[in-house]
Amino acid sequence: MAAATAQLPLAGITVLTLEHAIAAPFCTRQLADLGARVIKVERPGVGDFARGYDERARGLASHFVWTNRSKESLTLDLKHPEASAILRRMLVEVDVLVQNLAPGAAARLGLSFEALHADFPRLIVCDISGYGADGPYRDKKAYDLLIQSEAGFLSVTGTPETPAKAGCSIADIAAGMYGYSNILAALLARATSGEGCRIDVSMLESTVEWMSYPLYYAMDGAEPPPRAGAAHATIYPYGPFAAGDGRTVMLGLQNEREWRAFCIQVLERPELATDERFSSNGRRQAAREELRELILAVFATLTSEQLVARLELAQIANARLNDMHDVWAHPQLTARGRWTEVAAPGGALPALQPPGLPDGWRAQMGAIPGLGEHTDALLAEFGCSGDEIAQLRAQGAI
Repeated sequence: MAAATAQLPLAGITVLTLEHAIAAPFCTRQLADLGARVIKVERPGVGDFARGYDERARGLASHFVWTNRSKESLTLDLKHPEASAILRRMLVEVDVLVQNLAPGAAARLGLSFEALHADFPRLIVCDISGYGADGPYRDKKAYDLLIQSEAGFLSVTGTPETPAKAGCSIADIAAGMYGYSNILAALLARATSGEGCRIDVSMLESTVEWMSYPLYYAMDGAEPPPRAGAAHATIYPYGPFAAGDGRTVMLGLQNEREWRAFCIQVLERPELATDERFSSNGRRQAAREELRELILAVFATLTSEQLVARLELAQIANARLNDMHDVWAHPQLTARGRWTEVAAPGGALPALQPPGLPDGWRAQMGAIPGLGEHTDALLAEFGCSGDEIAQLRAQGAI
């Protein structure tokens, strides 16, 4: 691994993380991908509870496999009397501390930025929580679906009759990515100032940032975007349409030039291009049911392949409605060599390489750790004797 990651920008950076579930683990996995050493502290015997979500990834939990490659697992009971001393011994060598424990838990353990800064002035502390470090919602429990609801995401997602959550953990992902990007910024700032800082990432604020389009659309009491299923709420035609073979094709029109090309080359109904009922996006939106019937009548005569061919010829954006099996075999990902393998307990697993790395960089794609796999080696590295380690194990502390 060392040869492959020697030139990565975070080589030499050590991250200590008190994490569980998705938001913080996803944040720290991005840091590991760029070469950081990530030491993950887990509960003895149980570990990160995301380990138990399912067994779909060849005996391992799908969420855990996704967010925890390239990490070292240290089991340590944070409430044990020796835990604080062990962690502070480690923090001498640590650049970044990340935590998404229950609200207030890190402070009670003496691991807040305020408690640590005097002794570890270069330490960057990133706290990830549902609602942030203060305010009336500070202590409120927060899970991804609940944050999607609080942030208004569910109000604009789903069908007119029924709201729907996103099919992946977007609130966790948003918070994890803002944690990651702000840690990178803090490392750059520290290179100049020599000082660490505190980063306070809220799942709510991260998700609301992603909701800015519908927020602005509904400014000053205006009507919010309606729930439109897989269609676009305010642009039409834009969304899923059935072809004659029963398969679904997604398409999207963005401007009047595309509308004319769609009418002439795809529908082969050139008269519709100048029909006053459909002469602007606003009018097409208002008459979407009438227009949808006209579109489906033409599409019913075409297979999905024929329809995609017409859309491509007209330079109309389109996509197939892929399921997960289609994505595993996606020809674009294969052609660009995006798949690799990572080691894991029980055997190697496929893994998608991180998007957007500069040319010449090779991401750190290390193993998914077994629970407590690195405990003894890490404790020894940070000054615990063999007798101390044995005693901690006998006490159930590790």
